[in-house]
Amino acid sequence: MKKGKLYLIPTLIADGTVDRLFSESWRESIKHIRFFCVENVRTARRFLSSLKIYPSIDELTFFELDKKTPTEKIAELLRPLSEGNDIGLISESGIPAVADPGSLAVVYAHDHGFAVTVLPGPSSIMLALAASGLNGQQFGFHGYLPIDEKDCILTIKALEKESRSKNQTQIFIETPFRNNRLLNILLKNLSANARLCVAVDLTGPEEKVISKTVKSWPSTELPKMPAIFLFQATAK
Repeated sequence: MKKGKLYLIPTLIADGTVDRLFSESWRESIKHIRFFCVENVRTARRFLSSLKIYPSIDELTFFELDKKTPTEKIAELLRPLSEGNDIGLISESGIPAVADPGSLAVVYAHDHGFAVTVLPGPSSIMLALAASGLNGQQFGFHGYLPIDEKDCILTIKALEKESRSKNQTQIFIETPFRNNRLLNILLKNLSANARLCVAVDLTGPEEKVISKTVKSWPSTELPKMPAIFLFQATAK
């Protein structure tokens, strides 16, 4: 029996951008898929519906794969692959398996002889890095920084030291309602000559990318929207 293939299907990073980001041929390439592993069923259904390629979303089967999914459950979620069915992997935002629990499914597919193909689509991390002007040859993504302010400051100091020694761009994210809190902590604790970039609502109508040294950072209030934070230290 023919084995199924795991498709990594990028989704939107800003609302209302389906027609601009996903071509007709891109949509045609996934319209045959009837099984999906998704981080959130409700948002995945809404995204697939917006593509307008399925007669009825109710005909599709969804399995939830999120950060709480135990590794031992992955085989059950991907059983359709062994039955000859292709599966689409969809995360909440951007490319699946990048800063996303979907990597568990990708590892399982590789280890059990199922082909993996990734479709092109937006990655807020890569778009922010490209737009920042910071080092795109050496960089690290660190997810969320600690919520506790003291721990957050210690982490920032350690990341700045690493950035300086490796000439490395440091990248991280924050919950939108804490954007300004984090920005203020960064401005108070990074060196004056460090370059800081904040990229907000990438690909969306409110897109804004600010990349300045800390000492020349403009007085600004960040919106409560998805943002990527990046910085790079300068050599002393």
